[in-house]
Amino acid sequence: MKLARKSDTIFILLSVFIVVFVFAFLIAKNSGHTFARNEDGVFFESDEHFVTFYDDGEKLIIKTKAETVGDALEKAGFVITDGDIVEPGLDTKIDGDNFFVNIYRARPVVVKDGSTSKYLMTASHDAKTIAIDAGLTIYDGDEIKLLPNRNFLEAGAITYYEVTRNGGREVTVDVEIPFEEETVKDYNMAPGEREIRQLGEVGMKTETYRVLYVDNAEISRELISEAVVREPVSRIVAVGASAIERRPLTAGMGRNRYTVTRADGVVIERQETYYDLPMSGVMAIAARECGVPAYYEIRSDGVKVDAEGYVLVAADLTRYPRCSVVETSLGLGKVYDTGTFVESNPEQFDLATDWTNRNGR
Repeated sequence: MKLARKSDTIFILLSVFIVVFVFAFLIAKNSGHTFARNEDGVFFESDEHFVTFYDDGEKLIIKTKAETVGDALEKAGFVITDGDIVEPGLDTKIDGDNFFVNIYRARPVVVKDGSTSKYLMTASHDAKTIAIDAGLTIYDGDEIKLLPNRNFLEAGAITYYEVTRNGGREVTVDVEIPFEEETVKDYNMAPGEREIRQLGEVGMKTETYRVLYVDNAEISRELISEAVVREPVSRIVAVGASAIERRPLTAGMGRNRYTVTRADGVVIERQETYYDLPMSGVMAIAARECGVPAYYEIRSDGVKVDAEGYVLVAADLTRYPRCSVVETSLGLGKVYDTGTFVESNPEQFDLATDWTNRNGR
């Protein structure tokens, strides 16, 4: 029998070793587990894994015992900041070799929507997602375009997007609700005096509109809802009033009689009546002689008043000169007119009203 040469034996053993090694490698690769070989040459399953990181294009491979992606990132020295995206997630279990982790780094982005600009840090490269993350509502038909850097010094630092509105948009605005003024009469105050008893406060409401755009130009706006956030608080003003105002002249009275004390201390009996004539001519004279606006208006109770709110009064001009302020049961008045009634009663006042004709003149 012919003996095998020593070199043939070594070749055979080496071939067997290679086959066993390749077989073990393929088993490890296909099973997703890492195998190591001890000092006796025996393969055993290892708790270490090869993990490949892609960090914005940079590649790094490490061998680690980390159980989760978050642990592996920490062991590899990666710092993850707010806005960065890691895929798979930080809590994902590392269950085998050939494990890949992608890191997308957040970058500064400005989204321009009309006159409004929103700044955010984001790792996303999807324009619609970025606009929504910036707090914008995007509608069908709206376009979001990537803009070139506006300043070469910012090149690569800030990414700009612009929203072109071609669809709808809901716009919510805050609107002030004005407060009203309430007037109360105080008979302990001198006529004509005013005192604020309660400060007024404006209210607030929100109005939501559906706005339609074409090429960022607003073409229509429709109010779809409103809600009162804060009710207004009325301002209360006390005005000094004469005791004679406790019993005011009315349209149902023929005459209103009361006693008053003149400035010289003389007590007189006053008589009030009313008349309804156009006062344009009278106010034209008043504008010339009293320096007041030449128009008048009808108060809510039908009494005619001047631009300052004084009741238009006809009186004896020898006792109460034109433009003088007098007390009436309907409030402070100014003498602008006179009449033949003064011949029989020089203390009579005739008050201009719209009570009979009701024609607003």
